Amino acid sequence: MPGEPLLLRDYDYELPEELIAQTPVEPRDASRLLVLDRASGQIEHRVFGEIGDYLAPGDLLVVNDTRVLPARLHGHRPSGGEVEILLLARRAPGLWEALVRPGRRLRPGAEVVLAASDGSRSESAVIEAREPEGLALVRLPAAVEEDLPAFGEMPLPPYIHQRLADPERYQTVYAEHRGSAAAPTAGLHFTPELLANLQRHGVELARLTLHVGIGTFRPVKVEDARRHEMHAEWFHVPPETLAAIRRTKLSGGRVVAVGTTSCRTLESLDLAAPVEQAQSGWTGLFITPGHRFQVVDELITNFHLPRSTLLLLVSALAGRETILAAYREAVRLRYRFYSLGDAMLIR
Repeated sequence: MPGEPLLLRDYDYELPEELIAQTPVEPRDASRLLVLDRASGQIEHRVFGEIGDYLAPGDLLVVNDTRVLPARLHGHRPSGGEVEILLLARRAPGLWEALVRPGRRLRPGAEVVLAASDGSRSESAVIEAREPEGLALVRLPAAVEEDLPAFGEMPLPPYIHQRLADPERYQTVYAEHRGSAAAPTAGLHFTPELLANLQRHGVELARLTLHVGIGTFRPVKVEDARRHEMHAEWFHVPPETLAAIRRTKLSGGRVVAVGTTSCRTLESLDLAAPVEQAQSGWTGLFITPGHRFQVVDELITNFHLPRSTLLLLVSALAGRETILAAYREAVRLRYRFYSLGDAMLIR
């Protein structure tokens, strides 16, 4: 592969374990906000509810309105032995791409008995095929697929060790289209009142959908990150959002992506296509330093794992040294990290 390697060790930082947020703050917009000016490296410390101070009439907020599925299913083999299935993407009616544990013991044709959480009924899923890196295609019976809340639970990240008292707290307030295996967590900081207030002051709101799957959170296992292949995730951008982007760009406003999933979707768009037609498909776009941003001007995001694709993405926007300096400052000031933690605005 030509060009200089993109060494993963250059995108590492020290994080005390106690700074990994285990519970969300209340209300949603009471989380802290680190505001980073990527040109100067200047940092300001605010509360998320004050984000309107950095947005102007004519700016466009683009949110990901995907809704998290109760995608973690617990079951067992007929002969015994616990099984966990994490649904990632629906490939066809009843057929799902999934992470299955213990993967090595579940060969094609293996049956997994799934019980409803209230113990009232059980159904059997079947492993249809095995795929690389622990993935599998799983056939779900219609009774499970049509009533996932009865069989599954919210798929919180493995570094969160407490169950949420209210599963809706792991959904954005604008979540609509079911299909994600994880929340687009930058959006968790918005309240309906905050969004309404921003719109009253002339900030436009637009929606897109990217169903978050393994591509977003799969770890990078190669030292030269350029050799990492992103797993594709499905997206849909409606015509009204495409028109809003064009209108914002022509008027000199800023396109502000809410979250890395919105950012990757926006940067996957075909800008030559007519705005009257929705754009849908699968994106495996891997944004790394050197990427030239075509749509996104600013980004609202949380704080990301060391050596991750998401840390590479924010470094592509703001620069590696600038991002790592901001992260060191966030650690020093005891910001809360990861999915349920605090937020950053990269300007």
